[in-house]
Amino acid sequence: MTSWRPELQSCRVAAVGSLKWTVAPFLLTALSVCPSVRLSAQVIAITGGRVVPVSGAPIENGTVLIRDSMIVAVGASVAIPDGARRIDARGKVVTPGLINANTQLGLVEVPNGTNTSETGVRGDVAASFSVWEGINPASTLIPVARVEGVTSALIVPSGRFIAGQSVFADLAGETIEQMVTRSPVAMHVTLDESSKGAGDGSRAATLERLRRILRDARAYAARRSDFERRQMRDLSAPQADLEALQPVLAGRLPMVITAHRVFDIRNALRVAREFSLRVILAGASEGWEIAEEIGRAGVPVLVEPISNIPSFNHLGARYENAARLAAAGVKIAIVSGGYADGTAHNARDIKQEAGNAVSYGLPYETALRAVTLSPAEIFGLEGRYGSLQAGRVANVVVWSGDPFEFSTGAEHVFIRGSEIPLTSRQTELLERYRTLPPRW
Repeated sequence: MTSWRPELQSCRVAAVGSLKWTVAPFLLTALSVCPSVRLSAQVIAITGGRVVPVSGAPIENGTVLIRDSMIVAVGASVAIPDGARRIDARGKVVTPGLINANTQLGLVEVPNGTNTSETGVRGDVAASFSVWEGINPASTLIPVARVEGVTSALIVPSGRFIAGQSVFADLAGETIEQMVTRSPVAMHVTLDESSKGAGDGSRAATLERLRRILRDARAYAARRSDFERRQMRDLSAPQADLEALQPVLAGRLPMVITAHRVFDIRNALRVAREFSLRVILAGASEGWEIAEEIGRAGVPVLVEPISNIPSFNHLGARYENAARLAAAGVKIAIVSGGYADGTAHNARDIKQEAGNAVSYGLPYETALRAVTLSPAEIFGLEGRYGSLQAGRVANVVVWSGDPFEFSTGAEHVFIRGSEIPLTSRQTELLERYRTLPPRW
């Protein structure tokens, strides 16, 4: 999936002809809004709510106007076309759909069950591996996340060293092509306790192995013809992996490095400087200790605020991590799922993570941005996702109240302009057993 898909491009909505975006063609796939995905072409007006665009100030008694798959207007005095479907949001809060930048939705159903896992491959170097064709659009865990207002996700691979490539997907669609909107999004690497096996038990050897692979990828690019004629020394990774690393070395594809301890984070920053890489830190449990250093490096962090249980991998974990990083000028995206194992089952917890971050000092506006616009910005998707603006994809949630309050629920969820039923396997089980049969 490395080029524009003409058959999907032909399904784009004519109403957004004035919307343009410019990206590297190998990174972006066309957004599919074919009739098989959407219920029908329609105009929807969400009226009277407290509209929080994220990209601007909240709008009291605001309106969000959706046509087909796109937002076409946001404001306090939006003209509503005749025949539009109206949704009364008085007393409600309207936000962009939440984006979780660390999930394995569609890749795993049963934890630790290899028969239901498509998260990775054997071996510690798998740069050419992409998760996208392993995604199951019918996963029972996707509706569970949607019910909690999660409309888009980064779907990431698992691995103990160079795990492979992630994709960005909307959580709607019957096929992979209909879900995935960008592939690849990032290369994922681990530099922590779990990656020591890639260096025969040593962090230093693991780091040097990463350097050697990157140097060999550069050498391969400079001498492809010699490589094909077998006139080069043996390189430290297979050809497919060396090819997959070329966009990373060229700065077109970011490298997400999972690192928690201070010295692991510094190692990640050191490699980024040496090879001029676009690095994104994941986890960074002890990032608060060197927050200013991370901020000066201009490196964003994918952080899990509900993570303070110490281990040898992150002895200094604390709840204030997100707040301290943000105060130092670090762009953060709040995620849930666990960078130790990556999971689909806790993707829905992202609003709880954000609420906890607020309770430990993160400004509310920063927290909301960290689950909407910031992840879109970090991965170069802000022109289409993460805010309520004309020309953005219509991923919108109407909440019963403050989305970070535990008692608040999503009352309407729209993905690409289509309202998603608020049902999942969990809600169906609830209804099935709400009234228990009499005991004899």
